[in-house]
Amino acid sequence: MLRFAGIFLTVLFVLFGIEMLNPVQKAVVQPFTFFLAEVSSAIIAPFDDTAISFGKIIQNKVNGFAVSIESGCNGVEAIIMLAAAVIAFPATVKQKVAAIILGSLAIQVLNIARIISLYYLGQWSFAAFEWAHLYIWPVLIMVDVLIVFLVWLNYLNRQSPQTNEAAA
Repeated sequence: MLRFAGIFLTVLFVLFGIEMLNPVQKAVVQPFTFFLAEVSSAIIAPFDDTAISFGKIIQNKVNGFAVSIESGCNGVEAIIMLAAAVIAFPATVKQKVAAIILGSLAIQVLNIARIISLYYLGQWSFAAFEWAHLYIWPVLIMVDVLIVFLVWLNYLNRQSPQTNEAAA
């Protein structure tokens, strides 16, 4: 357990440190954030032709309400948490890479749902928007990270050789 905690914290701090570097922000994080806005807007478009995206912003062109996807809202930190936990746990490199890739996709699917819901909540009630943005969605995203990690642990447990015959 101490080994896991030590590796987890080390990887977590290293990845957060790398994420904060200006070249990484400009080359990776910002383009990824812009991509999230475009994807969210594209999902909204068939149902609502008033949504437009530019950069990291999704805006209603009729009423002017907009959401801006900022650091901490793009799911990158949640992916870093998952990656640190996966890297710290003993498994093969192939299993770890698969967990990080599939887990990142699961996190981003929920994050896009979050972005879209906040876009509509803000137009309906700013108080509901703030409450969901500050309290509900951060918890749900971290619970998603935990669930993805636990599902992966369950998968690993099923892959390990069983010694049930010895117990019988």
